[in-house]
Amino acid sequence: MGAGNLISRRRFLTGNRQEGTTFRPPWTPPEEEFIDQCRRCDDCIAVCETGLLKKGSGGFPEADFSQAGCSFCGSCSDACQHDVIQKYVIQETEDVPWNILATINSQCLALNRVHCRTCQETCEARAISFTIKTGGVAIPSINTDQCTGCGECVSLCPITAISMISNSKQPSSEKPPARRICE
Repeated sequence: MGAGNLISRRRFLTGNRQEGTTFRPPWTPPEEEFIDQCRRCDDCIAVCETGLLKKGSGGFPEADFSQAGCSFCGSCSDACQHDVIQKYVIQETEDVPWNILATINSQCLALNRVHCRTCQETCEARAISFTIKTGGVAIPSINTDQCTGCGECVSLCPITAISMISNSKQPSSEKPPARRICE
């Protein structure tokens, strides 16, 4: 089995073989470090103002974008007694709470010629825009430089065509500031 097929022992034993499906609270260290440091006290979950944080696999907190987005209020960081969630520590990826972005898949209503702009209407960062096509429905695009990874668009999409992905899964070569994202 090549290095590209390796998954963590935890993911193998729990049956979760899809990498990138678990997102931790904002401002957390890399997964291995997070698992070692988190005490599963649920303090961050209790104070999450939007209800984004849920108890996940192994009792560790996870971000559940299907229910809510993150307001980046910092309550989870303030509540973390073990300093695992550190709002004031600048991440490697500029000054963002986490290295994730929204992506739009081919099930998107607009991509299937049905007028819908729910994601654009809910995006406070104005990272989602639509390009009008002659004789057709406007096509969505996400400006990856503006996307904060809040995930608000995920729970509000009427057909769950939006999901969150790790920014490291974005193409690393010449990433354009705005692009149409379809999977």
